Amino acid sequence: MAVEGAEVKETRLHSWRWTGRAINRHRLRNSEPALIALCAPLGMAVGLVVAAMHEAVSFLHVVDFGLPAGSYLSTGVGIDPVRLVMVPALGGFVLALLALLGRRFRPHEIVDPIEANAIYGGRMSLVDSLRLAAATIISNAAGASLGMEAAYSQTGSGMLSILGQWLHLRRADLRVFVAAGAAAAIAAAFNAPLAGAFYAFELVLGSYSPAALAQVATAALAGTLTIRATIGVAPIFLVHAPPVEVHRWIYPLLALLGVAAAGVGIATMRAATWCETVLRSLPTPQWLRPVFGGIALSAIAAAFPQVLGSGHGAIQAMFKTAPVFMPLLLVLLAKMAASAISIGAGFRGGLFSSSLYLGCLFGAAAAQLLTPMAGWLEGQQMVFMLVGMGAVAASIVGAPVTMVLLVLEVTGDFNVGLGVLAGVITAATITRYTFGYSFATWRFHLRGKGIRGAHDVGWIADLTVARMIRDDAKTVRQDTPLMQLRNQVPLDNRSLVFAVDEADRYVGIIDVVVVHDHELDDAAPGLVAGDLANGRGRYLLPEMDIRTVLARFDEAEIEALPVLAGPADRRVIGYVTEAYALRRYAQEMERRRNAELGERDLFSVGRVD
Repeated sequence: MAVEGAEVKETRLHSWRWTGRAINRHRLRNSEPALIALCAPLGMAVGLVVAAMHEAVSFLHVVDFGLPAGSYLSTGVGIDPVRLVMVPALGGFVLALLALLGRRFRPHEIVDPIEANAIYGGRMSLVDSLRLAAATIISNAAGASLGMEAAYSQTGSGMLSILGQWLHLRRADLRVFVAAGAAAAIAAAFNAPLAGAFYAFELVLGSYSPAALAQVATAALAGTLTIRATIGVAPIFLVHAPPVEVHRWIYPLLALLGVAAAGVGIATMRAATWCETVLRSLPTPQWLRPVFGGIALSAIAAAFPQVLGSGHGAIQAMFKTAPVFMPLLLVLLAKMAASAISIGAGFRGGLFSSSLYLGCLFGAAAAQLLTPMAGWLEGQQMVFMLVGMGAVAASIVGAPVTMVLLVLEVTGDFNVGLGVLAGVITAATITRYTFGYSFATWRFHLRGKGIRGAHDVGWIADLTVARMIRDDAKTVRQDTPLMQLRNQVPLDNRSLVFAVDEADRYVGIIDVVVVHDHELDDAAPGLVAGDLANGRGRYLLPEMDIRTVLARFDEAEIEALPVLAGPADRRVIGYVTEAYALRRYAQEMERRRNAELGERDLFSVGRVD
């Protein structure tokens, strides 16, 4: 009896502990102040991870390339010539082996923060995030012409996503958590809290809202303070000169510089795609791509060692010297090629830092080219370099406000910030209207995913034709005489019928009003249903989402469309009306808006879903 009593007591104690944890978790996820407060220690944790990764890569650069301690790989100074040629190729071989293992044990694509928020409601895998971080560290340690931002943001977002899933956060709250993780990572990486926060708003969350501001900003601030307490307070580059006197007539010229910067950004993105296509077309196993990429990268680095690494050190070196035009142009082209090859070959990393370096090279080259033609541009090279950095990065990364804030936080010079704003707006606009993608969304496009930003489209993918279909579609054989068709479909019965052939395959849409048009009376004895059918290519499929459905209705300009069984099976299984699709879309939008914004008071701690 005593043993049984002890067992009952232990069972009750376990039950109470479980219930207590559930209640605490429920209260936490329903309290916005608690979530804001939670973002502070989480941002600190992300900052520590960023610091650890940064120090690990710096150490590996010293070991792999024989660099003096405290120097940067991208300066191209102090690198052992033999290692310069060998390390990128060997790094490609290591990545190839990892890719082979990854395809065997975890063959699926890694979901990044933008894709997670756009499609999966913020759900990410921490294991996959750590896999990407490890591959990025190896790539960067081998000298890949990429930055570490992908590893930073992936790990930071993955950490907060996992915690948010454990707390059972709502879809909207989990997406904010993912954005907060990315904000802390980028803020720590660049020692720029405002830039980190707006990186999250522009790219990861896809929108700005007061409800998300506190969590994202808290995480970004915590990440920045942590990196300052561990590594130091220096930003990614230092502008030692006093505030630059920006000539008042230079702003239109800087806008034109933004046009050219958009060209550099688009060319880099297309070059990466071209390199990947060429490497995939080789008659060798796909997992060997990093090996060929590493060999090509070694060949470029042998002539231009400045292409290795993210470019932070090279940017700082450029601010201290005044390089001439032709070397700048050659290094710019070499860096574009090296970055494209690194991406196309399968090296892991981001183009954030690389695009800043590309922009710095481009701005310096433009200044060297234009100054001899216009003497009043003398002394404006620093302005051109900063504007080039922001404009090219805005074109490639797709975060214009982030780039402006980054330059402002680093320089503290508002006059230069206005010039950067002129170039960034122009470059971002030109890229959007001519190319239509940032690099991240361009990669989604190539994979067949229609994602143009981090707006939450997960619920749109769930609202498909299969959930809206009506199964009372009226079909008629295309060889039905018109006089018989008039008897089958009275004018007051329905507005559209669907013509099919002898095998019940869809032929087209027939307007019932046209069927009963008296102008056809004289020709009616010789007409059949197929003569009145049109829109053979106008149809829907069960898996199409609501966005595709509404686009099809806009193209067809008709009130109902048939639903076919499949692309090959052209049997009519039902139809959807435009009015019903619009109503379902509006209802879902209203429901989501109420769920995310109107159902919870700011300081509520006990509401039950």
